[in-house]
Amino acid sequence: MLLSLVVHTYSLRYWFPATVMLGTAPAYLLSWAVWKLLSKLLPVRMYHKVDDRLYCIYQSMVLFFFENYTGVEIVIYGDIPKNKENVVYLSNHQCTADWIIADMLAIRQEALGHVRYVLKDGLKWLPLYGFYFSQHGGVYVKRSARFDVTAMKKKLLSQTEAGTPMYLVIFPEGTRYNPELKNVITDSQAFAVKEGLAVLNHTLTPRMRACHVAIEAMKDHLDAVYDVTVVYEGTQTATGQRRPAPSMPEFLCKECPRVHIHFERVDMKEIPQEPLFFRRWLHERFEIKDRLLTTFYESEDPEKKCKFPGKAHISPLSLTKTIPSVMILGGLTLPLLFTESGRKLYFRTWLYGTVLGWLWVHVSP
Repeated sequence: MLLSLVVHTYSLRYWFPATVMLGTAPAYLLSWAVWKLLSKLLPVRMYHKVDDRLYCIYQSMVLFFFENYTGVEIVIYGDIPKNKENVVYLSNHQCTADWIIADMLAIRQEALGHVRYVLKDGLKWLPLYGFYFSQHGGVYVKRSARFDVTAMKKKLLSQTEAGTPMYLVIFPEGTRYNPELKNVITDSQAFAVKEGLAVLNHTLTPRMRACHVAIEAMKDHLDAVYDVTVVYEGTQTATGQRRPAPSMPEFLCKECPRVHIHFERVDMKEIPQEPLFFRRWLHERFEIKDRLLTTFYESEDPEKKCKFPGKAHISPLSLTKTIPSVMILGGLTLPLLFTESGRKLYFRTWLYGTVLGWLWVHVSP
């Protein structure tokens, strides 16, 4: 009986926030759809301005759960610019919670609504979200020879020409680094050897195409590249070995007490445009990440709070940044659920919104 209660309580740590985040999606999509229709008579810049604000509200609600609710401590190494910038955000990739880290940094710059993602093509089939991420400026890409360079350039250029603020998140490794998937790591290292690149031990070999296309297409629009290296505390054993990074459910279940984020701003003037030199530059950035991660995981003191080199500071997120969004989305959702007509609209939005969204992302270039 006691064990059952413990298991039930543990599961609620995940199901409660997951239910709220997913449950408010139809009300959010309906609000966005109304604005999308109204904005047809307005300048494109006006549409993006309000769309970014709506997205900020939803993502702030998400951060309420991933930061305030979990109580995770965010340790940042380096100085995040106080002013908003148009940037490409490059990070190592370990788990499904990685995209939340980009949100954590963006909200500290008041740029949360500007976050857009380069996503694996399969994610476009997510109910409601797959469609909306594309509408918000996200780019879906396929791997290897199926990568559509023209489509990616076209989408990014259309946004930069409209003056859309850009905080484009890219994970150059493509696949998540999991220390238990030895074959993936071995294949990645073999690819590096084949290409004459340094072998990396704590990241996979980065692939350059999406990064290069994004930076080349938006070079006149971008201010910088944000080079970010992330470690989830608790992924280090007593012997300095790596464990898999926490999944989103594990993160929400408060299994990650602290996240270490090493931040470096790279000015656009420092980034080579020619593909061969860009490839070397990107790999060198990941060699730096690899050294940072090696330093972290080989630390002699597993309990030491600051394990990246440089000045570190703990950066708590104020409830005033997130609670209003929870109240707004809750206020939009509850009236739908408490009336018969509202419930019909709610469930039809899930059903028809998902189906129509799938059709759209399937036929849209």
